[in-house]
Amino acid sequence: MENTKEMRTWLDDMKLDHPLVIAGPCSAETEEQVLKIAHELKDTDVNYYRAGIWKPRTRPGNFEGVGALGLKWLQKVKEETGMKTCTEVANRNHVELALEHDVDLLWIGARSTVSPFIMQELADALAGTDKVVLVKNPVNPDLALWLGGIERLHTAGIKNLGAIHRGFSTYEKSKYRNIPEWQLAIEFQNKFPDLPLINDPSHITGKRDMVFDVSQTALDLNFDGLMIETHTDPDKAWSDAAQQVTPSTLVQMMKDLKIRKESDPEAEYNAELNNLRAQIDVVDNQIIDLLGKRMKVADGIGTLKKQKNVAVLQSKRWNEILGKMVLEGEERGLSEEFILRMFKAIHQESINHQEKIINH
Repeated sequence: MENTKEMRTWLDDMKLDHPLVIAGPCSAETEEQVLKIAHELKDTDVNYYRAGIWKPRTRPGNFEGVGALGLKWLQKVKEETGMKTCTEVANRNHVELALEHDVDLLWIGARSTVSPFIMQELADALAGTDKVVLVKNPVNPDLALWLGGIERLHTAGIKNLGAIHRGFSTYEKSKYRNIPEWQLAIEFQNKFPDLPLINDPSHITGKRDMVFDVSQTALDLNFDGLMIETHTDPDKAWSDAAQQVTPSTLVQMMKDLKIRKESDPEAEYNAELNNLRAQIDVVDNQIIDLLGKRMKVADGIGTLKKQKNVAVLQSKRWNEILGKMVLEGEERGLSEEFILRMFKAIHQESINHQEKIINH
């Protein structure tokens, strides 16, 4: 699959003067609830009305969606409001039912994207459709797996494609429900700059009071749109209550979000930008140089440990380093999350160097 301008056709044809907005409840709960939310969103910036019909949950026993009955409610949404509709599909039966009920956009969830078997089943079921199909990133930060799922759909003749960035699971402590890993999303954009990329701040944050900030970050990174879970009474939602916002909050959010230009032709701006980028290039080279020097020291430590038959990992020393670096980082305006991730990566590379010396 190669990047082409045609990948954006379905989005460009909408001729929007704002980012694409997909909004609606996490789950379709009742017909009344679905229609009430839809009517509150119909005259806003929302382009697609979303509602989960089938809800794959982490553990059984929780509410797992109303099933096919909810598709009739989405049909009523379209009839009464004129809004386009969308829902998640996870198997061939879901696809057939959604197409039968004329759902306009289908998305494939993170738990499905992670399995090439499921993605192939969905690609076969969707083969040749002119519906818009969006693919959420897999739960783990694996760009190849994400792109591979999209490629399966593309190979099946599905042309109206896009991706949804909803963050990634982590075992580490984080303020996010799913860590954004913005760099991976940027790498996605670099590989396929014309494939529409939508951000899902609801699933990234897991908290409604963080949705705005993540949405702004996404727009600052040139994302094409947002998928935001919206409910008239979020605290009483049957699923993911904490991350849903009210329709009025969504409307205000869309007013407050800043849409920035990709660039500016002004000569003075470009001259200053180039100067600052040159400074960053110098610092980046210094960082690489220092890391190289650090690894040479690690090699020396590895040689010494080999001579004395000492284990590579020294947990006490490592914890001391982490604690010290977190404090040092805070004094320089660097977040604890960033410091931990950076030094864990450096530490792992040091271990790799020492392992190579000790075992050869």
